[in-house]
Amino acid sequence: MARPSRRQFLKVMGAGGAALLAGHRGADASEEPAQNYDETLGMLYDATKCVGCKACMSACKRVNSDYGSLAYEKADFDQDGLWDAPKDLSGSTRTLIKLFKENGKQWSYVKYSCMHCHKPSCVSVCPVSAMTRDKLTGIVDYNKNACIGCRYCQIACAFNIPKFQWDKAIPQIVKCDLCKSTNLVKKGISACAETCPTGAIMFGKRKDLLAEAHRRLQENPGKYINQVYGEKEVGGTNHLYLASMPFNKLGFPILKEDPPAEFSEKIQHTIYKGFIAPVALYSVLCFIAVKNMKKQDDAHGEQGDGGKSRGDD
Repeated sequence: MARPSRRQFLKVMGAGGAALLAGHRGADASEEPAQNYDETLGMLYDATKCVGCKACMSACKRVNSDYGSLAYEKADFDQDGLWDAPKDLSGSTRTLIKLFKENGKQWSYVKYSCMHCHKPSCVSVCPVSAMTRDKLTGIVDYNKNACIGCRYCQIACAFNIPKFQWDKAIPQIVKCDLCKSTNLVKKGISACAETCPTGAIMFGKRKDLLAEAHRRLQENPGKYINQVYGEKEVGGTNHLYLASMPFNKLGFPILKEDPPAEFSEKIQHTIYKGFIAPVALYSVLCFIAVKNMKKQDDAHGEQGDGGKSRGDD
């Protein structure tokens, strides 16, 4: 097979570089502007109202069991398979209620599910855009058809929410999507909020949830820790919390206001700004490749001259 000429090689490399530049310009055009998060959807969970009935967990599984392969788990102690009591979020559990106690005197239930961050790290690290954030609703969603199973989203999440279905032949990532394709479409509310008998879960627009949370803090100063968890953590989340116990005692991490995703993306955008770094790397590689081809051409030329001389002798 004939080796391609230097001109053909440069044409191929040049076409590849042009395609990369075109792709970069397209990415710049799609950068989203600053967003007002007040109108996005979310939930306010008031731990002081929760009685630990776990009706929200049952509703989540009932409504979403056929969508996303959420099978019921069977606790080890339940031999009849009648009682579903998962100990943590998993590949078949999107919503979880836990009980925390401190010194045997103070106790509180708490609800775990996706925080629906404004600057979600899971979306930032996903190499194939299987994790996305809807600009209008603020819902962080997952597309199983795009996922390659790298599980970067699990590692990146500050709240340790996304879970992988290790027990499935064709696994996927499982997390709350605010019943985006089920209860939200049919009834305009998440299944957990609709089912909660004590009103511990409030569903609505973020601005209304924040207003209600601060109203409760102001009217009941001794009842709550003076903080709305999720209001500012990692840039803000759409899942907000009120509690009577410190949030770090309820299993929540103490986080800064600056979102890690924004910091990492600034580094990436600096490196790739104007596509200078990739083009510089491409140019160096192209130069080395051409230089090596020239060396090979010279070596073949010397061998050819040597053979001709011996033939003349």
